[in-house]
Amino acid sequence: MALGSAPLLTGAEISVSPGERLCLVGRNGSGKSTLLKIAAGLIPADKGSVFIQPGATVRYLPQEPDLSAYANTLAYVESGLGPGDDEYRARYLLEQLGLDGTELPANLSGGEARRAALARVLAPNPDILLLDEPTNHLDLPAIAWLEAELSSMRSALVLISHDRRLLESLSRAIVWLDRGIARRIERGFAHFEAWRDEVLEQEERDRHKLDRKLVMEEDWLRYGVTARRKRNVKRLAGLHDLREKTRQARGPAGGVRLVSQEGEISGKLVAVAENVSLSFDGRPIVKNLTTRILRGDRVGIIGPNGAGKSTLLKLLMGEIAPDSGEIRLGASLQTVILDQSRSSLDPDVPLADTLTGGTGSHVEVGGQKRHVIGYMKDFLFAPEQARTPVGVLSGGERGRVTLAVALAKPSNLLILDEPTNDLDLETLELLQELLAEYPGTVILVSHDRDFLDRVCTSVIHSEGDGVWTEYAGGYSDMLNQRGGAAKAVEAERAKAAPAPAAARSQQARKMSFKDKHALETLPREMEKLSSEIAKQRRLLDDPNLYKKNRAAFDAATAALTAAETALAAAEERWLELEMLREEIGA
Repeated sequence: MALGSAPLLTGAEISVSPGERLCLVGRNGSGKSTLLKIAAGLIPADKGSVFIQPGATVRYLPQEPDLSAYANTLAYVESGLGPGDDEYRARYLLEQLGLDGTELPANLSGGEARRAALARVLAPNPDILLLDEPTNHLDLPAIAWLEAELSSMRSALVLISHDRRLLESLSRAIVWLDRGIARRIERGFAHFEAWRDEVLEQEERDRHKLDRKLVMEEDWLRYGVTARRKRNVKRLAGLHDLREKTRQARGPAGGVRLVSQEGEISGKLVAVAENVSLSFDGRPIVKNLTTRILRGDRVGIIGPNGAGKSTLLKLLMGEIAPDSGEIRLGASLQTVILDQSRSSLDPDVPLADTLTGGTGSHVEVGGQKRHVIGYMKDFLFAPEQARTPVGVLSGGERGRVTLAVALAKPSNLLILDEPTNDLDLETLELLQELLAEYPGTVILVSHDRDFLDRVCTSVIHSEGDGVWTEYAGGYSDMLNQRGGAAKAVEAERAKAAPAPAAARSQQARKMSFKDKHALETLPREMEKLSSEIAKQRRLLDDPNLYKKNRAAFDAATAALTAAETALAAAEERWLELEMLREEIGA
């Protein structure tokens, strides 16, 4: 398949057997969605063939589903059912995804349209599911539900997604689309990066050998031609073939370069909320929230769709006033907002004018003027795309344009609303590195669990009914802390409940040998656990550990979490026994 004069796919292949779980990976613009559409029979290839086993059912989930031709969401979902399919499953899936079937297409949000499209492709229990970015616009509960649903289905999967956690959980094989060619390995996504690096290193060695051979043959052509005409003609033809092979040996495209434009240093306090509350139509959105955001923090706001994440963001930025409480913003804030809808982009404006603001041919980044073509290349755009209207770019390309525009502006506060939507994995990695080195403050709304874990220093989570709780660390840290908090609440309830009289009298009489032994040994155990925690924290203090040794980073993180959990349990047990000892002594 070629788009214009540029080849997009060059002899690419993909095969799916019953029950297989494939993830299709590659850069934005590498042709992943195009290959999936060809496989689904939606568009024809310029060359090649598509074969589907007779009787096999295939369902395709597009990135941007169109429901405009249907009366409501139920009619849309039922239109995907085939003869003999269970019509009640359509209603069941809609209900599981938070829809009732009466929603009008014109009134649907992006997340609701994506949920309806998911219900439509899942309802028939097809033999093959082709899913293009299924988690876009979904909240965390919906992503967790989708992961469990796909795990339980017998359908074969071909999955395009930026959600690393989903890919690692579901995939059993990888198809890597790179420079028009599809490579495959029978391993899950967790092995992708190591495999990709091995392939690229081998290609680099092969190109080096080819270049050396070409130099030797050209040297022979200049100085070593003899009278043996027949042999020389054959060698000369081989030299022409070698030159052609060298020209066709396309190396990997240049990497994305993300550099932010630093603004002035903001005050130490970026935003302070004290006992802030806000309601709409009698429904509490925020209730008695108190938090401080300091310079350098990376704060994630997470919760289900409709919880009020965007409203909370506007509250913290002072865009809307609370019903009660106080919001104070820090000094010298220079804010840049990256919105998920890409609404800041005019679809009719050419790419180059979008980046320059229509003011010329240069972009100022980091205090230096750069030609717009060079800046475009940093974000993997070809020079011939300069006059391309933004509206015809793919979703991932528009995401890169939004990043390019935002990062060219001076800032000390970045507001990111679903920044991971439509971005390829390589761009995501570089965005994570940029945010880690960004000297200012970052506040982001995201449903990408891996991205939250890698970027955030704290998260503010919706507990429901307008209650928001702040947790240290990323998404996984929040889950651990919420689990511990739930256990603590249960323990407090158990303590508060009156024990039976017989049990109280028995407990008050004496301590068992086991209890006495635990009371004596627990302090030493807590000391050892504290030493282990300090040791693992020293390891994790190395900012380059993740890049240098991912396995050591993961092991240290797991050991730290286990030690902290064990220490909390030991302290709670020791306190309980100490109170019992004092009660008996009294």
